[in-house]
Amino acid sequence: MRCDVISLENKTVGKIDLDESVFGVPVRADILARAVNWQLAKRRAGTRKTKTHGEVSGSTRKPFRQKGTGRARQGTARAPQHRGGGVVFGPVVRSHAHGLPKKVRRLALKTALSAKQADGKLVVLDSAKLKKPKTADLVKRMEKLGWTSVLIIDGAEVDGNFARAAANIVGLDVLPSPGANVYDILRSDTLVLTKDAVGKLVERLK
Repeated sequence: MRCDVISLENKTVGKIDLDESVFGVPVRADILARAVNWQLAKRRAGTRKTKTHGEVSGSTRKPFRQKGTGRARQGTARAPQHRGGGVVFGPVVRSHAHGLPKKVRRLALKTALSAKQADGKLVVLDSAKLKKPKTADLVKRMEKLGWTSVLIIDGAEVDGNFARAAANIVGLDVLPSPGANVYDILRSDTLVLTKDAVGKLVERLK
């Protein structure tokens, strides 16, 4: 499939052929959901913690004698049924990460790219480079292009001036092609790929 290539000045500067095997895959919501859940699970800190019976501070003495009081027998005041006692089956520090097959991850990234292409939300940019790291200049260009929520993926590395200019702009994220991922692609309304990024992604996913 052929796609227009534009510049940061919003002018068409050429055409590019997008590989059907990467940008024309049928959209599968189940694959996208698995990839997003996998990514978000890895981000979770898993630092919630409650004290168990053995970790609560307090005396190990038996609260009262076994017989003759008319009350239920108790062995410790730190038991879960007492106020201030330990928690039964409470959360512990752990990792929430789980595995996802490499083939599924690759298919999910292809699907995310294809979904943006199918929705008309994929833009190919000639290059993402600036002569000076001026945020105001980049904001004006974004307004001219009509971008409000956008992810720009560059080649192997992001231009330093462009990265600095984009750092303080709300709604604009910039990533190198090795950092392209399903969650960030779906989170942004518009996906912008430079010509270098298209080549790198096809090389990575084909």
